[in-house]
Amino acid sequence: MPAEKVTLKIPRPLYERIKSVIEPAGFSSVNEFVVYVLRDLMSRVRDETAGAELTSEEIDKIRQRLRNLGYL
Repeated sequence: MPAEKVTLKIPRPLYERIKSVIEPAGFSSVNEFVVYVLRDLMSRVRDETAGAELTSEEIDKIRQRLRNLGYL
């Protein structure tokens, strides 16, 4: 059974910017690219914190990175 999906809203200028650069990178949609980026980001966070709970500072850094990417 496939995982349940949710809608994620991003600013239109960010969407348009992603849309303009994804095709040469081999992505077929903005959604596919965003899922790839978020999985990569979360994988890095997991690797950096393997076996440890996230501190409030680390959570703040993640939030800031997501803000910088336009997700928050």
